[in-house]
Amino acid sequence: MTSDTATRSHFPLKARLAGMGFLEFAVWGSYLTSLGAYLARIGMGEHIGWFYAVQGVVSIFMPGLIGIVADRWMQAQKVLSMCHFIAGVFMLAAGFYGLGTEAPSFGILFALYTVSVAFFMPTIGLSNSVAYSALEGAGLDSVKHFPPIRVFGTIGFICAMLFVNFTGFQNTATQLVCSGALSFVLALYALTMPKCPVNKGGAHKGLAGALGLDAFKLFKDPHMAGFFIFSMFLGVSLQITNGFANPFIQSFGQLPEYAGTFGVDNANALISLSQMSETLCILLIPFFLKRFGIKTVMLMAMFAWVLRFGFFGIGNPGSGVWLFVLSMIVYGVAFDFFNVSGSLYVDKKTSVEIRSSAQGLFMIMTNGIGATAGTLCAQSVVNHYVFSRPEGAAQVEGWSTSWLIFAGYALVVAVLFLFFFHEKDVKPGNKAVDEAERAAASDDAI
Repeated sequence: MTSDTATRSHFPLKARLAGMGFLEFAVWGSYLTSLGAYLARIGMGEHIGWFYAVQGVVSIFMPGLIGIVADRWMQAQKVLSMCHFIAGVFMLAAGFYGLGTEAPSFGILFALYTVSVAFFMPTIGLSNSVAYSALEGAGLDSVKHFPPIRVFGTIGFICAMLFVNFTGFQNTATQLVCSGALSFVLALYALTMPKCPVNKGGAHKGLAGALGLDAFKLFKDPHMAGFFIFSMFLGVSLQITNGFANPFIQSFGQLPEYAGTFGVDNANALISLSQMSETLCILLIPFFLKRFGIKTVMLMAMFAWVLRFGFFGIGNPGSGVWLFVLSMIVYGVAFDFFNVSGSLYVDKKTSVEIRSSAQGLFMIMTNGIGATAGTLCAQSVVNHYVFSRPEGAAQVEGWSTSWLIFAGYALVVAVLFLFFFHEKDVKPGNKAVDEAERAAASDDAI
């Protein structure tokens, strides 16, 4: 079979997976970067961190538990559908509750939102597992063929962000209604995905196998243990800009010289440049993994987080808007070179029997423990330097100080990683790199 014929024969599968990725991240993009602005508007600015931290709290246990179900008892695409249906029900309830009252109760809104994200967060790893399984079933290498498919997830995120921005939903609870509606669409669409294998016996022995906890045995490998620990430290940075970038940019509107600028009035659109950067950086992952290995790729991500926060700290939506733009550009490296490369690395280092559980473990360390600690600590910093001050120049100055503190943390993690993480397979010869090299030799592409 020629390369062109192979590409055409696999295109329908890749298109279906791309559609799944588009919807998966459109669900998240509907509110992830704009929820903080809505919460600040209804007087919950000091609680923004809790709405983002709870994503991390549920990620400590929900992805692992749901991953066990997908590995052991129910096909992953069906579990994906079930999770999105439940998440959609509660997100719609949160949205309609917010729209139905001028002063929503923190307890009610937070409870409805929490149940929704508890079932949404596992779907990120699940959608990856469904895609990896489908590509493997078609005889395709995930290192090469997954990143171009994952790009459509970023496109979905961008489309959702721009939609809520230009409709004016970024400051209202309607963004939650949009997210819930998209979850219902994906709940139906997931049922059309290729069937994933279920491993009910055989390789799993003992209590750990029965409970699907075999993925935790990866910590016995010092290299994988080091990878997961540093992933946790880097995960601290994941949700900080999602929660605080929008209210930070809009806070400049309190100053006459910045009021009415495009960035202040369209913060979500400006932030969407970050996701646009992702679309390019995702496509670069196969090359960088092949050429440099996981350690260098992770280091690039860590130093990109330093720049991401640092540019926010010294920029503004006026004469310094170019620094904001640079912050958005480096975000693609910061997020993708860590999140997507890390997921691919875990997939290549684990067996098919624990694929979903291993992806769940990666989520636990990054979006779970790391993001929870990071968001709550960031909220404390912002409360001290920003919300404890009167509106105006004092708050803007406090925001700048906060971003520079976050940049300092990311720099410390990067330096520690450079000296203390030793991956025996960082050079050509490891499984992930060999796979990437074989993929690079093929002419197949989406």
